[in-house]
Amino acid sequence: MPPLRLPPASSWPSSARPAAANRPCSTSPPGSSRPRLGRIDVFGAPLAGLNRQAGYLFQAEALFPWKTALENVAIGLETAGIARALARERARAWLGRVGLAEFGARYPHMLSGGQRKRVGLVQVLIRDPKILLMDEPFGPLDAQTRQIMGNLLLDLWNADRKAVLFVTHDLEEAIALSDRVVIMSAGPAARIIGDWKVALPRPRDIAEVKIEPAFHDLHREIWATLKAEVLKGYARTGGG
Repeated sequence: MPPLRLPPASSWPSSARPAAANRPCSTSPPGSSRPRLGRIDVFGAPLAGLNRQAGYLFQAEALFPWKTALENVAIGLETAGIARALARERARAWLGRVGLAEFGARYPHMLSGGQRKRVGLVQVLIRDPKILLMDEPFGPLDAQTRQIMGNLLLDLWNADRKAVLFVTHDLEEAIALSDRVVIMSAGPAARIIGDWKVALPRPRDIAEVKIEPAFHDLHREIWATLKAEVLKGYARTGGG
């Protein structure tokens, strides 16, 4: 299999998988730690352990239920040795960037699903990772909230372009967010079976980009490859 190269900073690589494919990215996100097989290079150096240049955002929430939104965002800086007052000042600024300036004193159970996702996102971004590894972070959200979160992610990325690996089952989401879409086969032994560049202009609005003819042309082309893998996956699991 040829190596998959993810350009730093100026790229938003994205991966779409068949709905019933196996889940290697969930248990060990690409680039998060040294692989059992093969090799991962991060900025030209082989990855020998935990990738401390990456931030992670997954489908499951990672907020501490006994801490407020502000405390959840600040804790990453505090554990890194930043003074509490400075960490919380920066946390307030980040909460403001995602529209939660008035919600810092609330605990996770007092926030909506979309608000908790925004807290989780800035909890990662406040540490300024060079790489973001995101495995279906918006999966549990309703369609409208997913679109809002997608646009928020696009805005934040435009402000500070990092390398992002975004894993999703949603082909429309993959195209709308990314500069590149990589398709994996159905498992077991999943492998890369397609790699497309997304030439849609930036900045983007998800609702608007989905009505572009170029979006539909690319969706049709990728789905022609992905459909067979989706059917294989469903056949192996009985549609579950």
